[in-house]
Amino acid sequence: MEAFWISLAVIFVAELGDKSQLMAMTFATRFKTWPVIAGITIATTAVHLVSVAVGGLIGDALPTTAISVVAGLAFLGFAAWTLRGDELTDEEAEKAKRTTRNAIIAVTVAFFLAELGDKTMLATITLATQHGWLGTWIGSTVGMVAADALAIVVGRLLGKHLPEKAIRYGAAAAFAIFGIVLLIDALI
Repeated sequence: MEAFWISLAVIFVAELGDKSQLMAMTFATRFKTWPVIAGITIATTAVHLVSVAVGGLIGDALPTTAISVVAGLAFLGFAAWTLRGDELTDEEAEKAKRTTRNAIIAVTVAFFLAELGDKTMLATITLATQHGWLGTWIGSTVGMVAADALAIVVGRLLGKHLPEKAIRYGAAAAFAIFGIVLLIDALI
């Protein structure tokens, strides 16, 4: 039970301000809330299962510097992509809001790929080397889903009052900052 609570708290805090929360807010502006949360839960469950398996099997042997460099470069790519922007036609936006299955698939795939090598994945691996895998897996999954659900609620409240351009620039800046921080941490 200790592993559950420690993992829940650590991952919840680690997730605050993370790119995953930005993704959760973004998806919540395009899709209904429950499919977004379902997709986050599916992806997080899978990624954290892999994380605890890795943590339990090889723990400290991971090349975390290389993973951090790749993740940092990916974040810079996400920043550029966000600045470029993706526009939905009115018809696509309406279809996205109505389609539950496609939303779950889109969110699951995006979150799964985004979480590979992310700090919460690395934190989960580390926690699994020190605590039981089952408690770590469940606690880290619940912590991440809770933090992203909080972001969705905040995003829904603020999103109605912020212009889309400000949201796009803010998200791009956040991605760029995360990328630069990861690269600096890895290379110094």
